[in-house]
Amino acid sequence: MTPDAQAVAAAPRRPLAPLALAQFICSFAGSNMNVMINDIGADLNTTVRGVQGTITLFLLVMAVLMIPASKLTDRWGRKRCFLTGLAMYGAGALISAFSPGLGVLILGNSLLEGVGTALLIPPVYILATMAYDDLPSRARAFGLISGMAGVGAAAGPLIGGFIATAIDWRAAFLFQAAVVALIVLLSRRLVDPVAPDPARPFDVAGAVLSATGMFFVVFGILQAGADTTLLVVFLAVGAVLLAWFFLHIRSRERAGKEPLLSTGLFHDRTSNLGLVTQNMQWLILMGTSFTVSVFLQTVRGYNAIQTGVIFTAATVGALVSSLAAERLARRHTQKTLIVAGFAMTVAGVVVLLVLVGAASRVIAFTPGLLLIGLGVGVMLTPSVNVVQSSFPEGLQGEISGLSRSVSNLGSSFGTAIVGTMLIARAAEGNRAYALAMVALAIFALIGLAAAVSLPGSPRGRAARPEPWPRR
Repeated sequence: MTPDAQAVAAAPRRPLAPLALAQFICSFAGSNMNVMINDIGADLNTTVRGVQGTITLFLLVMAVLMIPASKLTDRWGRKRCFLTGLAMYGAGALISAFSPGLGVLILGNSLLEGVGTALLIPPVYILATMAYDDLPSRARAFGLISGMAGVGAAAGPLIGGFIATAIDWRAAFLFQAAVVALIVLLSRRLVDPVAPDPARPFDVAGAVLSATGMFFVVFGILQAGADTTLLVVFLAVGAVLLAWFFLHIRSRERAGKEPLLSTGLFHDRTSNLGLVTQNMQWLILMGTSFTVSVFLQTVRGYNAIQTGVIFTAATVGALVSSLAAERLARRHTQKTLIVAGFAMTVAGVVVLLVLVGAASRVIAFTPGLLLIGLGVGVMLTPSVNVVQSSFPEGLQGEISGLSRSVSNLGSSFGTAIVGTMLIARAAEGNRAYALAMVALAIFALIGLAAAVSLPGSPRGRAARPEPWPRR
């Protein structure tokens, strides 16, 4: 270990504070706008679909750029990428706060905040992984960071709703900018354990193919309620581009060149299953947040704070289970925790579907959201740890980018799929809500099946050699 890395390991709490807070604010940004749909729509003269598109585009930009951004951490350095991402995110938040129309909001929130998040999130997990060599200490680090991710996403509607009602929806973006400024201040003593390598090759063609392929897939889903032909065309183009991307990186590997993403990352069964669980976790969490928020505002007529308060149950659930993550990790295997988390999440989605359909009182949302918050909080950390710990230090940049990309794709899919279902059947009220929740229940069962298929005991780092020569 280098002297810098020893310094990081010797003071574990110092680097974790800005890293965990950065993950919190990025997750917060993905969900807080859900409760402001009516306020933003009225102020900027746009529709629910316009706000949905802004939210989904933010999540999508994060997802498609996460893998290329993770590779840039090797060239530019992890701390430099982290601070650059924070600067872009802060600028985007300020632009969003003063946006005169939907186009400027998309520029600030969807593009600048999305690109900034893609740059700053991979260093969060890379720095945490490289600072902690043993599984227990790494689990504690991931527990805090992943816990803040879950709490940020769950608390987004509550905090955003309070700010939007007490002040204005624009103040929620000023809040984000203020938190970013605090993170920059806390990052002054952050140490990069490995020096950047400006000569490190970067696969530009691979970056373009992967980003455009994922973009077309998610954008196609957004067209489902408007034009079936466009849906098919966009999905087909996306599939072709992703297939081309896979052939491209395999060709680079065979030629002895470093690809954007090693195909060897997909040869590990444990990691693959872990990635599926991560994708489903965020799909369900963000999908539920969007579904319940839209239903309450457009069907029940609730305002931002009323909608946000209902999400208190999910926030409490995620906070409680996240705080207990370290203790749970000592008593149970990672597989057990992931399975238990999905079981609670499935139960929560079913309860939301049954109770809300049978009762019109606000309290009907509490049990389901509490179960979902508890379930997601329990399984976020072990899912991340399963994936990150499956590969050696030399591959941490790539697997971190892939892991975050898969998670953010889940968030994009959740908002795009249930949002399209809700908007297409907006006039049907309760029926549209029920269909969206049934879809989320199916995805939760897919995640549960992947969790059950995981090996029974946790694994440490893989000892496999790296698949290309380092330069």
